Amino acid sequence: MSIADIRQVYQKSVLLENSLASTPLEQFAVWFDEALKANVIEPNAMTLATADAGGRPSARIVLLKGIDDQGLVFFTNYQSRKGQELAAQPHASLLFFWPELERQVRLEGKVEKVSPNESDLYFESRPLGSRIGAWASPQSQPISREELERRSQELAESLGESPSRPPHWGGYRLVPERVEFWQGRPSRLHDRLVYERNDLGQWQITRLAP
Repeated sequence: MSIADIRQVYQKSVLLENSLASTPLEQFAVWFDEALKANVIEPNAMTLATADAGGRPSARIVLLKGIDDQGLVFFTNYQSRKGQELAAQPHASLLFFWPELERQVRLEGKVEKVSPNESDLYFESRPLGSRIGAWASPQSQPISREELERRSQELAESLGESPSRPPHWGGYRLVPERVEFWQGRPSRLHDRLVYERNDLGQWQITRLAP
């Protein structure tokens, strides 16, 4: 089969203005809960897109680890490529794709570090191997497999069973300024409803052409 012939007919649901919550984070919580109930594989997997100081973009999959009244939270190495790009350009975009529900959510906004206490609490909840890995991996830097495993073994022996959070590792929160909910529909006439703040700071909902 030609790549150009790969197609999917979307017909599982609809998205109408009168069905939306008043805020995008409330609506996201509704859809995320439905993704959980539908047994979507890794529903918290999201594409994080950042840009460097020159405006050149990069993207990767990270995992959502928290939702609060302010935004969406994920954790990473502050010295990684994404961390360096967020330091230079503290704005990013998140994309969720849930093919089982024929849905996408796109979020754009400013990114800020979460508090050290919040990072500590999450770090302590991680499996021991993941905590050791946060110390062992100079994320985004060149390294051999042998060196990585050697560092991990040495640190596992020196740090013990309760390693503290590395100072170079912690959480970020994307505070949304624009959120689009996409529901697949037949004939590519998809539903696209976007939340954006108006001049009064209120959320305004607009339908976009697919």
